[in-house]
Amino acid sequence: MSVYGKYIVKKFFWYFLTLVIAVTLNFLLPRMIEGNPVSMIVSEMTQGMTDSDTIKRVYETFLVEFGIDKPLWEQFIIYLKNLATGNLGTSFGLYPKPVTEILASAVPWTIGLQLPAILVGWIIGNVLGAVAAYRKGVFDKVIFPVALFVNSIPFFTLAIIMLYVFALSLNWFPLHGGYDYQMVPSLSFEFFASVLRHHTLPFLSIVLVTIGGQAIGMREMSIYELNSDYVLYSKLLGIRDSKIARYVFRNAMLPQITGLALSIGTMVGGSLICEIVFSYPGIGTWMFTAIRQLDYPLISGCTLLIALAVLLANFTIDLIYGWIDPRIKAAQMEEQ
Repeated sequence: MSVYGKYIVKKFFWYFLTLVIAVTLNFLLPRMIEGNPVSMIVSEMTQGMTDSDTIKRVYETFLVEFGIDKPLWEQFIIYLKNLATGNLGTSFGLYPKPVTEILASAVPWTIGLQLPAILVGWIIGNVLGAVAAYRKGVFDKVIFPVALFVNSIPFFTLAIIMLYVFALSLNWFPLHGGYDYQMVPSLSFEFFASVLRHHTLPFLSIVLVTIGGQAIGMREMSIYELNSDYVLYSKLLGIRDSKIARYVFRNAMLPQITGLALSIGTMVGGSLICEIVFSYPGIGTWMFTAIRQLDYPLISGCTLLIALAVLLANFTIDLIYGWIDPRIKAAQMEEQ
């Protein structure tokens, strides 16, 4: 087996072990939350009923239906069997709706919100960071403090501020949701305009914080590259500053590209609290609802989806870096 093949096998083993641990925790942690989900469901369904025997039969029926009457180890075996067939179970709170159906409707909203926000924030932030490092002077004195201040604000704090100012006080944007509730999803211009209005505030709250972090990172990397020996040597050779700048920012972009890849991979789990603040119909809002209702299958489905996205993103980055790592290439050449 080649050196790169051994590298892939080793990485795959550790990521598979991490996945096994994640699946186990996804099953156990929701069930460690205090409370009984069946009691909550039955209490809502039997409001106004006085017959204790009927209430008891309803309770026992739901225990059997959800499989909570079985020992924990047996529930775990059933969970693994269902997981192997792509079955994440049935939601307790939205019974009898399957968890896969809920997640399938939530993922497009999360991706539609976070993917454009990550890309726009990454591009603008890197441009501002590069300008601050290269031009210095007033650009650096303004861009760096502002970026540092914005980056220190959590997503949810900025989201609450924007919600209060632009939605509650000025009434420029809607307070919550992904579109007007009285509308039926369709391909009409009215529905698209409603989605865009609801999308604006959560989008901006993510973009502004992302710009701050990316600008700081790009500025620091660019300053490091500008002070490198090859830059001084290039200037002594009389190479144009514009050409030197291209090489400097190309090298400075490498860790930023890595950060972008990780951000895209982890966007399913990123900024979930921002979705909760705006009641945006993504993974974050459904996860918050599931926790309030002690909906074990839906909690496990959300956390498993997040874990898979994070592991896949990191594994992809490791494969790429393993391919371009000069140490692995040198070892392959020695074998040949």
